[in-house]
This record gives sequence, structure tokens and C-alpha cells, in this order.
Amino acid sequence: MAVIETMERLREIIPDPGPRASAKIRDRLCDQGLAFVRRSPFVVMATRGSWGLEVSSKGDEPGFVEIVDERTLLIPERPGNRIALGLGNILADPQVGLMLVRPATDEVLRISGRASLLDDSDLCERMSARGAPALLVIRVEIDRAAFHCVRAARRAGLWRPESWDEPTTISFGKIYSEALAQPDIRELFDRFTEESNAKL
Repeated sequence: MAVIETMERLREIIPDPGPRASAKIRDRLCDQGLAFVRRSPFVVMATRGSWGLEVSSKGDEPGFVEIVDERTLLIPERPGNRIALGLGNILADPQVGLMLVRPATDEVLRISGRASLLDDSDLCERMSARGAPALLVIRVEIDRAAFHCVRAARRAGLWRPESWDEPTTISFGKIYSEALAQPDIRELFDRFTEESNAKL
């Protein structure tokens, strides 16, 4: 099996995109990008740092990501599993990557930039949801932003219900019981997870 180790070899397989393709990468959000952020309910955030590489998801009602200006976004942190790997990574290395998604829309918006964690009670209160303030706020200063073309989503049939498999439920009780070698806790953890997930 041949391993690709040079950019020259990579470009033999995937030719250089040329200036037109690269022109879509901007150092700020365009009008369509701003509109996309306002209507997106789901963000995937990639970080790197002392924990290594992590990818975490952030979701809420469309528009939960606040636009300060065309180069600055605010993302509220909601209650979760409290492991905080991605947030810890930001403290070690501010570089982040974001992918914003809109249901039934094949394009996704990719953003890379620098993040910081804000501990501001007024800001957290303003970014409240379901009667609870944000735990903290992630500020992202944009370095690059671009829309990703539709091909990946269409190949996957991502928004075509007729192409979907049957839904499944992950048993966190099974994961914990195996990790802790305590088979008797599976049912308890599954019940706890179900109750916890009901509290958005």
C-alpha cells in the first residue's frame, strides 16, 4: 500500500483547484454567510490542545450563535456532560474550526479562527435559553470562512428520508458498565441518561 507523503504526489491525484475555487475563501462572513449563521441550529467545533484533538457539537434554536460583526461570533455554552475537553483545549490553543449546518440544506458553512472563553454574567444572561443563562460564552474571531459545496451531503442522502436507516439508540449504560466492569449498573445509567437528556 502506497502512502502519500508529499504535496506534489497529492496534487498529481487531486489537481490544484485554481484561483476561482480558492476565491470563495474569505477572511470574514459575506451576506449569505451571515444569513446562514442566523438560521443555523447546529454547530460542530474542532479544537486542539492538551487533550489532543476534539470535535464537539453545539445546538439550540436557529440564531443561537450571535453575530457581533462579520468577523466575530458568540456561541453560548449549555449544560452537558461537564467533561469540557474542547473548552480546555481552547485554553491551551485558541485555534478552532467550525462547521455550521442547516437542516434540509446541502451546503455547510466552514469557519476557522481563534476562540476565547468569556465569563460575563450580563452576556450569559442575554444568551439565556429555556430560562437558564449560558454557562459561559465562546467568542470566535474569524480568520477564514467558506461554504462547502453540496456534493458530500447529496452523496450521503443526508436530507433524504427515504435513504435513512432505522434510528438507533446508544446505550450509555452499556458503555459505562463495560468500562467500569460493573454489569449491574447498565439499567441505572440508561435511566439516568434518559432523564438527563430530557432536561435541555
